[in-house]
Amino acid sequence: MPTIGVLALQGDTAEHLRALADLSVTAVPVRRPTELEKVDGIVIPGGESTTIGKLLDAFELFTPLRERIAAGMPAYGSCAGMIMLASEVLDGRPDQRVLSAVDMTVRRNAFGRQVDSFETDVVLDGIPGGPFRTVFIRAPWAERVGPGVEVVGRISGGAANGKIVAVRAGCVMATAFHPEVTGDLRIHRAFVELVRHA
Repeated sequence: MPTIGVLALQGDTAEHLRALADLSVTAVPVRRPTELEKVDGIVIPGGESTTIGKLLDAFELFTPLRERIAAGMPAYGSCAGMIMLASEVLDGRPDQRVLSAVDMTVRRNAFGRQVDSFETDVVLDGIPGGPFRTVFIRAPWAERVGPGVEVVGRISGGAANGKIVAVRAGCVMATAFHPEVTGDLRIHRAFVELVRHA
């Protein structure tokens, strides 16, 4: 059984830990490089991407995390985690640092402010069981993906029609939405399987 870490510096760590525990996986919070060394995969939760980046530096985790992901450790990022995994961020702060694990350009707060949060159904390629009820909270979207990045989900309808909200690139998954708050474990299950096969 793999051990999956959840980055526990800022954001909705507890919800991801609970979702993984519901899948009978050993899930542990990660705050230090020594804890990162012991996990087989990592979840980067939602929260505030610039704050997460600064805390990664403060806790001396930025470089070890980037190196482990580059070496093939599976990673999954939701919302701010998607921003952290991107190679380029639009509407970010000038000092914003990202892990550059997925060749994609994301736009921060693409759907608007906190008051513009919403839920909608999204069909996710490779995730069986019908449309996934998604929760978007100050969420990003991907405006560009590079070769080798698989688009897993897009918004259907409305002003954001066609915008990319879920991707996969090798051992890295990212969603603009928060599956950890829905009770639907399919995305976490897919990540656990990815970790097992890695």
